[in-house]
Amino acid sequence: MNKIPSDMDIAWCPGCGNYSILETFDKAIEQTGIDRKKLALVSGIGQAAKFPHYTKANVFNGLHGRALPAATGLKIANHELSVVITSGDGDMYGEGGNHFLHAIRRNIGVKVFVHDNQVYGLTKGQASPTSDLGFVTKVQTHGVVSVPVNPLAVAIVEDASFVARSFAGDKEHLLAMMVAALENQGGFTLLDILQPCISFNRTNTLKWYKDRVKKIDESHDPYNREAAIAMSLKWGDEIPIGIIYRSRRESFEAKTSMLAKGTLVSQYKGAAV
Repeated sequence: MNKIPSDMDIAWCPGCGNYSILETFDKAIEQTGIDRKKLALVSGIGQAAKFPHYTKANVFNGLHGRALPAATGLKIANHELSVVITSGDGDMYGEGGNHFLHAIRRNIGVKVFVHDNQVYGLTKGQASPTSDLGFVTKVQTHGVVSVPVNPLAVAIVEDASFVARSFAGDKEHLLAMMVAALENQGGFTLLDILQPCISFNRTNTLKWYKDRVKKIDESHDPYNREAAIAMSLKWGDEIPIGIIYRSRRESFEAKTSMLAKGTLVSQYKGAAV
């Protein structure tokens, strides 16, 4: 199990959902048997972006919203690496929204774990792309008027390899979803993780989520795209959590002939100088 260095202070508020995500992630790595020497954690800016500092892996911290370009470069250079992005809803769906869309279109084989608390936590509480209509903040004093982004629906429409949602308040479910995401052998893998922000989001609290999240039952066929889209649009009194969509589309790496010869890193090492 991961051990954080004794001199490492975790810069999250007590009670933040990130703690349970971190604990569960380390269990998922152990359960899947992923070699941490071949694990690359990539992040941008935000509370979720601090996550790689508190566990053992190769780490790349990028600019705000720019985790996906760095992760794409890593995966293409060495597709034998397990590349996991830890990002917030603002970082991934806001500043990183353009990269999000095109990484799905390419079907890059990275795992994207989004800590979705529906608010900007690091910069003190502005509305994020997933904030609900009417959500009041110090900036949006009259309530949010922009329709929130639905990242799951976007990912399904663009035929991502794997699309799921879980909840930081249910560690057992979160572990199952993380393991499924890490073991997915296709391309772009999205796990949107609902979590409370106890400091700046007093609306979407732990209880608010617990009263609404509902596990998807076995009757749902994740390969049925139309059913998956309909499932992704459910939000309000009932919020489905589980594997919503799977695609049989080949990943970018699988379709690239140069990578069939081996990693670019190994090919470069063997090249004549």
